[in-house]
Amino acid sequence: MTTHIKRRLAAGIVAAWAFGCAAAAPLQPDANDSIDLPSAIRLALEGPRLRAAGHEVAASAAAIGQADHYPNPTLEYLREGEQAGTRTTTVQLNQPIELGGKRRARVALAASTAALARGDLAALRQEVRAEVIAGWHAVLAAQQRQQLATTLAGLAAKGIEVAERQVAAGKVSPIDATRARLAAVDSATELNAAQAELAIARTRLGALVGRPGEALVLASGHDPAPPALKPLAALLADAAQALPVRRARSQLAAQEAQTQVERAARLPDLTLSVGSQKIDEVARRQAVVGVSLPLPLFNRNEGNLLAALRRSDKARDEVAAAETAAASDIGTAYTRYEQARNEAAMLRADVIPSAQSAYELTLTGFEHGKFAFLDVLDAQRTWARVQLRQWTATQEAWRAYADLARLAGAAIEQDRQERP
Repeated sequence: MTTHIKRRLAAGIVAAWAFGCAAAAPLQPDANDSIDLPSAIRLALEGPRLRAAGHEVAASAAAIGQADHYPNPTLEYLREGEQAGTRTTTVQLNQPIELGGKRRARVALAASTAALARGDLAALRQEVRAEVIAGWHAVLAAQQRQQLATTLAGLAAKGIEVAERQVAAGKVSPIDATRARLAAVDSATELNAAQAELAIARTRLGALVGRPGEALVLASGHDPAPPALKPLAALLADAAQALPVRRARSQLAAQEAQTQVERAARLPDLTLSVGSQKIDEVARRQAVVGVSLPLPLFNRNEGNLLAALRRSDKARDEVAAAETAAASDIGTAYTRYEQARNEAAMLRADVIPSAQSAYELTLTGFEHGKFAFLDVLDAQRTWARVQLRQWTATQEAWRAYADLARLAGAAIEQDRQERP
């Protein structure tokens, strides 16, 4: 192999050194179009999904005031007879009087419904926040994968050029040139897949933050490693306060309030009547006072009360099921998080430096004629694969972290803030 070819090969392969540094940091976007994770979360929390849930909270709060109102009285006018002098005219006011604590039960039901709406809003905030965390890191990983695929595609093209020159010089078999072309096709396919993955990730994140996905770029800066969390036992102790469990408890409270409404409805309401009656025949006016009370002979609201009681039992069992599911989901997400976080840390601390060192030694040996070109490419690809694996593990760790944040967001965020 001539010195000229060696220099060309070394110059082409040394480009692999660049992707290690370039891929380790995010792209450098225009500051006007870039977005960081806190800004993405803020924009998503200001989106239409949260605004719609906020309207429901406001509507539920207004329903409490409506439920606290007393029933309106009715004004009644009666006239008996058509001829003057023989007619009787009665004007009276009828006021229903609710018995059995109906208004109190109605207000309690409205308050429980409002609390359920507030819980749904809090759960939606946690869900949107978790989606943004996972989506932001998905875009970051897709950007890094595209950078790596672009670098590998360039190296594959350089490999074709080198292989063809070696074939022309009679130093290698033509089959090596064919292998180089197949490697270039594989690199191009990987690059297309990486570009599609990045476009999809940007579209999903853009839908969350309300920005066009094709113009969405992440802000430059260091990508933080997944943080260490409190032990699983401590998280499981907080499972009773997980948002799904709290929502199930709110549903139970609302159903129990509905049961009280149905129980109060068993007692009929009084209607007081006060008025004045004018009798033309005797030319005088007299007061009218009356009381009416429905007789609960055929309908005592037993069916509605029994249905409400059974639904309360259902809601009570759903609370227990939610507690079990929350503990299981937290345990699963925590295991996924720790496994992916430890894998990413091991790759970043040990495997990637070893692969980089092997690549450097192979490159040095190639420059001295001790290794073949394929050995250098193999070392470079190994280095690329372990970096891709580290990014994949980091993304999976953040995805599991997002699941934990959705299930027990308050405990996760508090623990993260308390740790240095």
